[in-house]
Amino acid sequence: MTTTPQSDPGTGPAEPEQEAPAPACVMSFNASDPSGAGGLGGDVATIAAMGAHALPVVTSILMRDTAEIFDQHVIDGDAIVEQARYVLEDVTLAGFKVGFLGSAENVSAVAEILSDYAEAPLVSYLPALSWLSDDESQSYLDAFRELILPATEVLVGNHKTLTDFLLPDWDSDRPASPRELAVAAAEHGTRYVLVTGVMLPAKGTGSQFIDNVLASAQGALTGEKFELFEVSFVGAGDTLAAALASLLAVGSELQAAVGESLQFLDQSLDAGFRPGMGNIIPDRFFWAMPPEDAENPEAAEDGSGVDDDLSPSEPTTPPGGSRRVH
Repeated sequence: MTTTPQSDPGTGPAEPEQEAPAPACVMSFNASDPSGAGGLGGDVATIAAMGAHALPVVTSILMRDTAEIFDQHVIDGDAIVEQARYVLEDVTLAGFKVGFLGSAENVSAVAEILSDYAEAPLVSYLPALSWLSDDESQSYLDAFRELILPATEVLVGNHKTLTDFLLPDWDSDRPASPRELAVAAAEHGTRYVLVTGVMLPAKGTGSQFIDNVLASAQGALTGEKFELFEVSFVGAGDTLAAALASLLAVGSELQAAVGESLQFLDQSLDAGFRPGMGNIIPDRFFWAMPPEDAENPEAAEDGSGVDDDLSPSEPTTPPGGSRRVH
């Protein structure tokens, strides 16, 4: 006679484990940069390093190396909208980062997406566009000013780039202050500017410093000073903007997020590397590298090769030597 086995109440099917919550998802609109210095590659690395998840949308394909941009292939605006729409209908969004969008037409396409998610924080980065023709650059900047700035919470850019963009008729002998740039941005709807590369007067030590300042139309709010050295980096602006977008996406308070983003950038630059013959690239995963002593256990055991003045978490001199932030 065939009998049916009786199940043991204590050994029944296990309850399915509850899934861990997903990290904050940040959508980045940016160009594909084959050097990995900036663009979407830099954004994905930075967003991941900050503990968030990147939703990368390609706006343009750059032809470049680590020294310069030679040309681009612009992605069709409809393709940009489709890339974003499909994933946004599936994934819960926590924030946006806008980088280089390729053309004025693409600025309009991205603005269409942003308008449907006005509650999500947006950090926009404006790179230097000197490699574009004058007509292309002007039409892009006009569209960016009209369509992206009104949706932007924080506009990130180099001091000179933002001055040329926001105050094109500036003719004073002194440089525009971060507050004056913020006043100009506020006229187009942007609440804050994060201005990098503000030159500070040299002091008696001979060291030159640059300031990086978060400002609103009411004045400067916070910032961080970096020492200026004669080494050039590429990808610093994208790194800073993507880090800030990630922190705002998880609900960090703005001034604290700016401070943490600037510290992250500083350490990424300190750990930067030169993969080719051009500029140095930020290492966004500086914190994941094992201490040097791990590669030399004998030195670690007897204490040789260890600098008592440096803790394991402190960055060392970058492989490229002294750095220049820009």
